[in-house]
Amino acid sequence: VNVDGSVSTARSRAALGGAIRGPIGGWLVRFGMVRRLTNIFHVEARTMLEGLKIAWARDFHQVEVESDNALLVDILRNGLAGTNNVAEVRMIHT
Repeated sequence: VNVDGSVSTARSRAALGGAIRGPIGGWLVRFGMVRRLTNIFHVEARTMLEGLKIAWARDFHQVEVESDNALLVDILRNGLAGTNNVAEVRMIHT
């Protein structure tokens, strides 16, 4: 699951999107959506959660996630997601 989010303060919108690829890199699913404006950390966390939800709904349970948000990746890798104050991060953890 490869995810990315972006924020447009001029338009007061955030864009979320990503792609799910198979075990040898073949394209399986893409997704995208526009949401209300929030900070980039929340956008990236929501994007990751949405990508995982799509993967889980298609019975992909052992997935690798790629994100360019180093803070989010660090929180998840270091076991801090369960106590994070961002709901999306806690939902990724569970």
